[in-house]
Amino acid sequence: MHDHCCEGIRPARFARRFFLKQGGIALAGLSTMPAFLQRAIASTPSAGKKQLVVLFQRGAADGLNIVVPFGEPNYYRLRPTIAIPQPKRGGGEAAIDLDGYFGLHPSLASFAPLFQKNQLAIVHAAGSPDPTRSHFDAQDYMESGTPGVKATQDGWLDRAIGTIPEENASPFRAVAMGPNLPRMLQGTTGAIAIPDLRQFKVQPQSAAMANIAEGGFEAMYAQTVDHALHGTGTETFEAIEMLRKIDTSKYPPENGADYPKSPVGQRLEQIALMIKANIGLEVMFLDCGGWDNHVNEGSTQGQLANLLRDLSQSLAAFYQDMGDRMGDVVVVTMSEFGRTAKENGNRGTDHGHANCMFVLGGDVKGGRVYGKWPGLNDHQLNEGRDLALTTDFRSVVGEILTKHLSVKNLAPVFPGFDNSPTRFPGLIRA
Repeated sequence: MHDHCCEGIRPARFARRFFLKQGGIALAGLSTMPAFLQRAIASTPSAGKKQLVVLFQRGAADGLNIVVPFGEPNYYRLRPTIAIPQPKRGGGEAAIDLDGYFGLHPSLASFAPLFQKNQLAIVHAAGSPDPTRSHFDAQDYMESGTPGVKATQDGWLDRAIGTIPEENASPFRAVAMGPNLPRMLQGTTGAIAIPDLRQFKVQPQSAAMANIAEGGFEAMYAQTVDHALHGTGTETFEAIEMLRKIDTSKYPPENGADYPKSPVGQRLEQIALMIKANIGLEVMFLDCGGWDNHVNEGSTQGQLANLLRDLSQSLAAFYQDMGDRMGDVVVVTMSEFGRTAKENGNRGTDHGHANCMFVLGGDVKGGRVYGKWPGLNDHQLNEGRDLALTTDFRSVVGEILTKHLSVKNLAPVFPGFDNSPTRFPGLIRA
């Protein structure tokens, strides 16, 4: 088994990671202090603990049709069939006016009240400065936090958590909703990937382990001759058992929240449940795919519209469900790059450059579109074809980490990047 994120980890931890993956859960770097879990379970997370939720739109979302520059004539020149109509045209679906220049795609109607209540901020012309148009490389750079550098072993969100020392930290400080640990949370600090809390099973899936299947997860550890692995296995199992025994029926959605039955809706509902269960969550990750719309992207209806409706209704339900707790939560969205400014011959868009990001939550100075708008005239486009980048995504998340999660030093989180507060967009209240 080759797993680049495990390089340099001693064999016992490597083996444990392997077994956990076979058991349907990915876990790395869990503490092995004696009685660690007893203390973690006994201690109630401190009041006022802040949480960060990172949502990754995999496939390169079309920022120009998500947050529409309807005040720019070039937008309509470049997109004769897929542009979103101006708000003032009336009749039929059109962009939802935000500030007289930018508007939301009509499928993002659930976001409009949040923007008006100053709970939702937008950063446009944002993203990674690396020019790659490769999904794989661009996602890798945005998750490692080191655009253009392939050698980075860990993710920026893992490094960020590593800068916040915490005695008896919960084993659930960092959680990814999904079957695999994302690049962003790989590293030494510790993170757990949970495919589905309600169907949480700790069972070996490998046919090679069928002979110990009857004994389940504990039997895998009982079989090993590695004494160190056996010792850590017991505590790891207890941590997972603690999670498995959360009574999900005790945490129904509140305040009339109605989550979509989609993967993103259900994962956000489970994140809300775990926050309410007070198991010590600090950072959470989820992603959603389908944004690579080269063909028949659609305008106010179509592939993109369906994705945006699901995304906005899911996040609006999360906001509603969390109620007053949302004061301690910030959600940030990102995608590896945007799309070409000009539509292609298949009524879609191709791989581009800059994009838009949404930032939602209690600390957010919302009701504004942040970032310097570069324009869509031919000479203003990146490489003559894309929205140019004016805000590095590391400035956006760097401000969130500093002001919301109280990360004191961003240098190890984003090595080689000048992330001084003077470069922050200014979208989080200090």
